[in-house]
Amino acid sequence: MTRNVLVIGLGLIGGSIALALQKAPEVRIFGYDRDAKTREQAAMLHIVHEAVEDVEAAAEIADVIIFGTPVNATLQWMEDIKTWQVKPNVIITDTGSTKKAIMQKAGELRAKGITFIGGHPMAGSHKSGILAAKPHLFENAYYMLTPLAGEEIINMAKLESLLKFTHAKVVSVSAHEHDHMTAVVSHFPHIIAASLVHQLRTEDDNYPMTRSLAAGGFRDVTRIASSNPILWRDITMQNRKELLAQLQDWQQEMTRVQKLLESDDEQAIEQYFASAKAVRDELPIGAGAFFTSFDLYVDVPDYPGVISEVTGFLADEAISITNLRIVESREDVYGVLVISFQNEEDRKRAATAIERRAKFETFIS
Repeated sequence: MTRNVLVIGLGLIGGSIALALQKAPEVRIFGYDRDAKTREQAAMLHIVHEAVEDVEAAAEIADVIIFGTPVNATLQWMEDIKTWQVKPNVIITDTGSTKKAIMQKAGELRAKGITFIGGHPMAGSHKSGILAAKPHLFENAYYMLTPLAGEEIINMAKLESLLKFTHAKVVSVSAHEHDHMTAVVSHFPHIIAASLVHQLRTEDDNYPMTRSLAAGGFRDVTRIASSNPILWRDITMQNRKELLAQLQDWQQEMTRVQKLLESDDEQAIEQYFASAKAVRDELPIGAGAFFTSFDLYVDVPDYPGVISEVTGFLADEAISITNLRIVESREDVYGVLVISFQNEEDRKRAATAIERRAKFETFIS
């Protein structure tokens, strides 16, 4: 029997979910977006089986409804859906990056007999919008589910059986656990990256060359500061309490570093960096929170045509790249040529091809 899935919000995330779920057997994907042009593009590119203009009518026949919208918009949709005529066994989920407010609203839906299971696919891209959607966006990424306490096992099983076609690693946690963990590994690092960039900007007047030197390791460390400021304004406000706690912990950590420097204890300072290196080296490589760039550093000699030579190797192997740049300031950067890929498999294939064909050294940072 065909299952009808309605995706509301056809940006990068919603569009990618729609594409991925088309791989599920006997599933028909309906899509809605408030932007008419986005609906047209979704239909033209076959991102959905059918783009709809009447979202309430589509919701009436849906077995699963997925909100691919920002958290604030999703909260409004959840309020609206209270008055819609939906199937009694419909399962509703979202893709929002914070969960506390969402799951509080989900409690109101439960009181009306509607099943809502929070969701957050922890993957993204440097691009946005329906044209950036791709079916493999969530492969090997964590897909967090945040059910209300006492959620029926059968409802979780139904949703998980559908989401397995994203090829993500589906795990269940509480809304509090989700918001705390994402604050640590995603939301708070964005604040730190932005603060480092602000600190760099203050150096311009007295040391104008500093910005040029920041083309190397500094640029990589602060890459996430280039993210959408409106998105991060909303995330920061929605997860404000967790982030304030992280800031307090960070300030204590910086006080510890300050005392280490004041102590002039070489062994203690070395141990500080050594313990950090040990933890960093054990971190998994792959898709984590939000956009992960799969960068390959290539140590190439300087002669005419070397970059076209390297990209030619990749073209011969039918390996697509998403970005290419030359690093001038190379302190703490392994290689002068940085090539970005869509996934870990492409990066590994590229490293093998380049080392085999040209004997250049490659590194994964």
